[in-house]
Amino acid sequence: MYEVSVDSELDPQAQLYSPELSEKDTLSKLKSLLRRVAEGSPFYQKKFKEANVDIEEIETLEDLKKLPFTTKEELRDAYPLGLQAVPDSEVVRIHSSSGTTGKPVIIPYTRKDVDVWAEMMMRCYMMAGLNNLDRIQITPGYGLWTAGIGFQLGAEKLGAMAVPTGPGNTEKQLEMLADLKSTALASTSSYALLLAEEIEKRGIKDQIHLRVGIVGSERWSEKMRNRIESELGMETFDIYGLTEIYGPGIGLDCSRHEGMHYWSDHLLFEIIDPITGEQLPKGTLGELVITTLTKEGAPLIRYRTRDLTRIIPGPCKCGCPFPRIDRILGRSDDRIKFKAVNIYPGQVEDIIHNKVPGVSSEYQIFLTRKEGRDSMLFKVEIEGADDPDGKAKTEKALKKAFKDFIGVSVDVEAVKIGDLPRSMKKSKRVFDEREL
Repeated sequence: MYEVSVDSELDPQAQLYSPELSEKDTLSKLKSLLRRVAEGSPFYQKKFKEANVDIEEIETLEDLKKLPFTTKEELRDAYPLGLQAVPDSEVVRIHSSSGTTGKPVIIPYTRKDVDVWAEMMMRCYMMAGLNNLDRIQITPGYGLWTAGIGFQLGAEKLGAMAVPTGPGNTEKQLEMLADLKSTALASTSSYALLLAEEIEKRGIKDQIHLRVGIVGSERWSEKMRNRIESELGMETFDIYGLTEIYGPGIGLDCSRHEGMHYWSDHLLFEIIDPITGEQLPKGTLGELVITTLTKEGAPLIRYRTRDLTRIIPGPCKCGCPFPRIDRILGRSDDRIKFKAVNIYPGQVEDIIHNKVPGVSSEYQIFLTRKEGRDSMLFKVEIEGADDPDGKAKTEKALKKAFKDFIGVSVDVEAVKIGDLPRSMKKSKRVFDEREL
């Protein structure tokens, strides 16, 4: 069985390109996980009893589908520590979701959980070409949220210099970028764009030494990625993670940028039909479901992430044998229902990226209802918004694209680049006022 080393000086080639991965190893870890939760997790003892699950019947990876799904609602109902699967003496830390849409989800971590998380984050940094001579400026939040401390764990495991600025205080961020000559930036895409625009506005690009951006926490378009890379002069890598699983670092795209490698020695991924729950073959778009093979404090079995992606079949050209998922294309629960049409963020971003020239990555959607009639205003930044004729032409083209490619009629308001609000966290793009 492959045992992951926690030696920060481990040869990256062995860490990323020569792991011992096999279905036999995965099955062994799955069976071990089931035994552990059957013995130590009241949460899963109850679930398995209600679903009439006999863990001894799980003899192959195909049998995974015999196990019940775990949902976010169940995790909320387990508040505060109902997910804990080890004695109190083994819990060294907790993290929590924001709880903005209900009770927060609290996840306990053992020492091994923290070490494994640091190891996965270190792999992400190494895959992005970073080493112990890099200086990683960490802008996501610290505290109960997993982001900031996850990025720091990986930096320290790598032996790099962590610059833990945390969120906000753009003046201090720019000062640290310039004075400490930070070579890598960890941030949301929204904040990376904000920093890029401030650097351009102040004319200090020659003082910035960034070469790598580790960007995540929200879905972001290829157009936004290109703009961040161009304005900050760095290569960006899309990082994936969820508080419920570990936090950031469970997957990252490589230099080929053809999907995100995920650490299959710790995590079992499957894709299901979000409506029927049936497993889908590799290459098919569906909802990502994750089983935490080696997690101790709060292991999860068949956790429905609601993230829409696909497992990419075949090996990656970069040579890394870890499997890949596509970039997150949206969430099964973030669709906009407008005049009987389901609209996903990816469709909107396809229009501004591929269908109409001169359109920025930044947009907002306002949904209103008056006298029983729904309306949508699509507000978007464009180049040359000062030119009335050019602005009118772009607005007309966007209206036509919405009608042609999504099938809805919308109002369009084009504004200048930089006019829409910027965020230090995640950007809010949809404002639905129909239920207010």
